[in-house]
Amino acid sequence: MRLVTYTEGNAHRLGAMLDDATVVDLARAAHGELPDTIIPFLAGGDDAREAARRMLAMTSDRVVTHRDELTAAGIVRTLSGTDVALAAPVPRPGKVLAIGLNYRDHAEETNAQIPERPVVFAKMPTCITGPGAPVHLPKVSKALDWEGELCFVIGRGGRHISAADAMSHVAGYCIGNDLSVRDWQSHSPTWMMGKGFDTHGPLGPWLTTRDEIEDVNNLDVKTWVNDELVQSSNTRSLIFNIPAIIEYLSAAFTLEPGDVVFTGTPAGVGVARKPPRFLKAGDTVRVEISGLGVLENTVVDEP
Repeated sequence: MRLVTYTEGNAHRLGAMLDDATVVDLARAAHGELPDTIIPFLAGGDDAREAARRMLAMTSDRVVTHRDELTAAGIVRTLSGTDVALAAPVPRPGKVLAIGLNYRDHAEETNAQIPERPVVFAKMPTCITGPGAPVHLPKVSKALDWEGELCFVIGRGGRHISAADAMSHVAGYCIGNDLSVRDWQSHSPTWMMGKGFDTHGPLGPWLTTRDEIEDVNNLDVKTWVNDELVQSSNTRSLIFNIPAIIEYLSAAFTLEPGDVVFTGTPAGVGVARKPPRFLKAGDTVRVEISGLGVLENTVVDEP
């Protein structure tokens, strides 16, 4: 399934993509027997996901002949509608964690030592924004950089999770852009101040459930700034894969349903260029990962 959070008026609601333009509201399709937002749904585990698959299949059978009726009931929504748009799949995660220097070529381009263990930092939950949403060029800096990344979302929580069992805790995958304010990133060794600005964690366009991806260790990762390809790699080049990341993180703290983890970016970031290149208002950043769709956001001056 491709799970989404969509906006209806001022509210966020849980849905699933029926096709590239049609969203099924899972709670309404299930007559209230499923949660209407994503984190309680993920906490529902396999039972909730199986019920959602049934609702999606039943709606697919009816949509051809009863689309108007389903639309009037709020069960089917069309993305081209003026009042419906995709938000981040998890609009406000409990935790947003990220792994730095997790591609050897990126570590080398920034003259960093290859890490012996995952380099972990936190992004603020308020950094999360959705596909198509504007991202802010900060008032306090002009050193805004792109970082296209694979992200995963925790489904089943836990502590002290072994690498062997780690994938059973993953709900699915989506695309992220770990936008980084490079001068503020160097304010402290933790990097946090340069990594957590509001709007600097675009996520989307949807959460592809784990069963839909045959091999998460072989996905192409590409980033464009405007029409220029600036990053091109594959997740097989990750230094620490998802099981290793989960084992390491959960040794320290409990992972919970809806937590988002950015797995790291490959070579091609702006700060490593000679001379460095940074984003400016009007630039569009597009990140594409095979099987996960496209995440596109435009830079605007911070209001």
